[in-house]
Amino acid sequence: MLMDNIIGWIRKLTEAGVAVIALAVVVQIIFGADAAFLPGDILGSLTGIISSLGGANLVGLVAAFLIYKIFTR
Repeated sequence: MLMDNIIGWIRKLTEAGVAVIALAVVVQIIFGADAAFLPGDILGSLTGIISSLGGANLVGLVAAFLIYKIFTR
């Protein structure tokens, strides 16, 4: 019972985190990298992460997974 509650909270926090990241990406696309209410370059950070994974030939897989997750919600 306790473990189910913990797993439930982790799922909810993860979903909230993904929603905040998606919102930040949309805001940065609309308002640009210098949006006053964003703490940094979200798209630059995501691009850096995906590029570093690209060295291991995982870019296509990660991009396909992200697109799938975004459109299945």
